Amino acid sequence: MTIQTPIRGLRSFCIAAKCLSFKHAATQLFLTPSAVSHQIKQLEEQLGFELFQRQTRAIVLTSAGKQFYHAIQPIINQLESTIADFTNSQQNQTITISMPEFFASELFVPKLGEWTQLNPSINLQLETVKSASEPAKAADLSIVLANGQPNASIVHELFPIRYAPACNKKLYKKWVIHGFDALKSVPLILHQSRPWAWHQWADRVNIEDFDPKQIIQFDSMFGVARAAQQGMGIALVPLPMSRAWFSEQLLVKLFDHELITNDKYYLIQHESIEYNPALDTFAQWVKQTFLA
Repeated sequence: MTIQTPIRGLRSFCIAAKCLSFKHAATQLFLTPSAVSHQIKQLEEQLGFELFQRQTRAIVLTSAGKQFYHAIQPIINQLESTIADFTNSQQNQTITISMPEFFASELFVPKLGEWTQLNPSINLQLETVKSASEPAKAADLSIVLANGQPNASIVHELFPIRYAPACNKKLYKKWVIHGFDALKSVPLILHQSRPWAWHQWADRVNIEDFDPKQIIQFDSMFGVARAAQQGMGIALVPLPMSRAWFSEQLLVKLFDHELITNDKYYLIQHESIEYNPALDTFAQWVKQTFLA
């Protein structure tokens, strides 16, 4: 005769044997004490011997119950671990990636649909930072803007950026005929991480006695671009990630001269992370999509 012993009965027994209480076992199993008692009674009938001595306010393992517990408990633990591992392997994996907010809004998000179609089983969690000076958040991968190669074990160079002087169409129409004199009359906008960017630009185009009327700094590149789009002044905005602002004519180049720097975007893979196929797939996609 074949004996079929439900796994739930064995699990109920192991928990009850460990805490020596049907009531406490029921709490852990989200069952009633009577349900736990019934499952163990069925198990005892199948085994042909008692597992517990039932006392008025307590239960005690019998000698046979102790032997059975020590034999079956490692098997139940291994079975539960195997089920949990298999279940987790079938669920969507999640990758956390950190990047500057302007990179995210102008380049990454517009391409994200392509990634989701190719990899529907890999979830993404996006963390954004305002500038390179902001502390990096815990992430599997990071895209960073730096003036030289970051000090990390696995670094992939993506592309360099340059800065163009730009404003909205209304300011452009008013000041384009005045040439560089506009710089003495209109506030100049830049990112606070590059406080001397306008002076560097002026040196590049050989403007003597550069004396701006006012300089306004923002702690985010999105703030820089938005301020220029709202007509606050002339901003040094980064290319190529600001390309959409120009194609949609939210911004217009006031001068063709651009500031060329050593600023580049890099993809960093953190060495403390063990090899992960999903992570490697995403890193390869980022390099193929954004590599210069």
